[in-house]
Amino acid sequence: MVRASDRAERPARASVWLEGKAVRGAAARGVVERGGGQPAGLDRERITEVTVRLLDAEGMAKFSMRRLAAELNVTAMSVYWYVDTKDDLLELALDAVYGELELPDPESGEDWRDQLRSLAGGYRALLVRHPWVSPLMGTFLNIGPHSMAFSFRVQKVVRRTGLPPHGQRGAVSAVFQFVYGFGTIEGHFVQRSASAGVSQEEYYRQAMGAIGEQPQFAAHFESFADLREARGGDTVEEMRERDFRFALETLIAGIEAMVERG
Repeated sequence: MVRASDRAERPARASVWLEGKAVRGAAARGVVERGGGQPAGLDRERITEVTVRLLDAEGMAKFSMRRLAAELNVTAMSVYWYVDTKDDLLELALDAVYGELELPDPESGEDWRDQLRSLAGGYRALLVRHPWVSPLMGTFLNIGPHSMAFSFRVQKVVRRTGLPPHGQRGAVSAVFQFVYGFGTIEGHFVQRSASAGVSQEEYYRQAMGAIGEQPQFAAHFESFADLREARGGDTVEEMRERDFRFALETLIAGIEAMVERG
């Protein structure tokens, strides 16, 4: 079994996708003995699926190998037949959710702008649906098969924009680092509202009301009332959607402008 401390000493190689992890012992037969002696089918796919479900429901702070084993109704050591460390499992879960993304066919003839909108929208939805994903993206190398498929598809679409090669990476960064930030904040807001037991509208109204009541913010808050009004939308989701679409269209227009500039 590989210790987490061992992996910390060689972070450049700290990836379940690089270390050739082999299935061992009873895991090779897809069977783990329960305490009562009855066999239970168990494999990496099922373990990863349950990990994603637990992370969605309870978040990173409450997740542990012991909690996972209890959910699977097996011993913690049974899980270690399939993964050496908790980090390995989190990396598997991270790549699994990338598999939820629908990837447009770059050879379909569809306009690159529409394909970029589709990829950006899917990526945003992923970050909102799984709030635990965003911190893990900066922790691991993100070189699993689903993650790499997404990355390669993005690069193929951006290659069709007409940008010179030296500008294509910058365009990818502009669009998808924006989406990462937007989706991360949105996902945390949704999660915070749910934890408080109120709707997003209620949470937003309470937050804006609390800010507006502070003397040091009141004047500025009032002066920006027209901007809040201009955002439009009857719900927080509608306001957020309008903001996201406008920002994304601004970035696409920027790409077009850079292509024109040559």
